[in-house]
Amino acid sequence: MYVKDVIAYNLSILFIGFNPGLKSGETGCHFAGPSNRFWRLLADSGLTPRKLAPAEDRLLLTWGYGITNIVSRPTRSAAEITRQEYATGRAELKLKLQTYKPQIACYVGIGVYRQFTGKSKIACGLQPEPAIPGMLDFVVSSPSGLNRIPVQTQLACFEELKSLMAGELNKG
Repeated sequence: MYVKDVIAYNLSILFIGFNPGLKSGETGCHFAGPSNRFWRLLADSGLTPRKLAPAEDRLLLTWGYGITNIVSRPTRSAAEITRQEYATGRAELKLKLQTYKPQIACYVGIGVYRQFTGKSKIACGLQPEPAIPGMLDFVVSSPSGLNRIPVQTQLACFEELKSLMAGELNKG
């Protein structure tokens, strides 16, 4: 099954994942794997007022957020994504970012940002230079249940994203 982008023009944050997992592919909902922490991290950081179910992913538009992926094909793991899929995905993602112009492009996983930019030394948080002029690039660690980074460390990064977003909105 295809997982549709949750996207609109001029979002505050566009979350960008690797690709849908198998559960997301089955349900058509983003971050649907039972061990995925994405929805919990959004709520616990205050980016959303409550923990959403994956089936409620379109509600993100209510708060000015969206979700897309660098590759659209569902897989068990990102290791199954081919070079050609990444090449196609990079071009498609660049076009989406240039077209929809989110204030913050939030890459959900260091590897996602690495695949998009080709940069090798990446830390979570605000990136020094945006990949696309006119927006900010922010990287959070993957919320996958396979990720060994402690939830509190991940949460701190999502809280930093919320602070950054609040600062950007106050500028406008």
